[in-house]
Amino acid sequence: MKTSSNLERVLNAGHFAVTAELGPPTSANVEVVKKKAKILKGYVDAFNVTDGQTAVVRMASWATCLIAREEGIDPIVQMTTRDRNRIALQMDILGVSALGISNILCLTGDHMKFGNHPMAEGVFDLDSVQLVQLVRQMRDEKKFQCGDEMDVEPRLFIGAAVNPFAEPFEFRVARLEKKVAAGAEFIQTQCLFNMEKFAEWMKRVRDLGLHEKVKILAGLTPIKSLGAAKYMKYRVPGMDVPDSVLERFKGVPKKEIPREGIKFAVETIQQLKEMEGVSGVHIMAIEWEEAVPEIVQSAGLYPRP
Repeated sequence: MKTSSNLERVLNAGHFAVTAELGPPTSANVEVVKKKAKILKGYVDAFNVTDGQTAVVRMASWATCLIAREEGIDPIVQMTTRDRNRIALQMDILGVSALGISNILCLTGDHMKFGNHPMAEGVFDLDSVQLVQLVRQMRDEKKFQCGDEMDVEPRLFIGAAVNPFAEPFEFRVARLEKKVAAGAEFIQTQCLFNMEKFAEWMKRVRDLGLHEKVKILAGLTPIKSLGAAKYMKYRVPGMDVPDSVLERFKGVPKKEIPREGIKFAVETIQQLKEMEGVSGVHIMAIEWEEAVPEIVQSAGLYPRP
């Protein structure tokens, strides 16, 4: 089904797509959202807004999407099953589509223990695979999960996330296969630092022909400080930051590390552009949206189609 998604248009035309994360504020500060959207405008084909990332209370993804969309860029609403049962999920799916949002990324969500309300109760009525299936059923069959029919379906380009680096590694492609079978049309991966391991994962993806069934956007996080790189290596579950990456940044003067981080991101993109089955990149410059335009330009991905 055709949607009004700019991201879908770019990917289906065979262009190397660029998406980026826009972090919502931990307040009702509209100006923060507008400022970030202005930075990204013209450099990305679509932007993601996280949904309670790390289980910390922030402005709702759908609301942030609407504010930032006023700058003229295509939003990707993120939706987690952590906080909603299947009734609330279906209500929100209808709502975001009715408001003109054309892309959705389906996630389970970070556990409450990682956030600022660790005593909150999680819902987890469905998991991310089931959420993908739910959106696909509502869109393509015009049916709610209970079987009731609707007259106007939600027209959404459906995405999911995968982590090629989590253990056990042998199950990573099988997890992707489940999400593709459920109806995912694009994938955004965990941020990539271990190119060798990612290349092996992509080989297994190609061996199953999955790269012909789904558009894969490789995740990137530009390194802004050595402390941030160490935090991702030692403290973030499922993150794979090789020792060689830390060594590269250890010898760099502190004030020069952001520049080196951008250079490293650009080098990674150049390798990804040559890798069969990779359809684009998803830049997660956490609270560093200012880095995105330089990365996109330096990687030869500007102007956008």
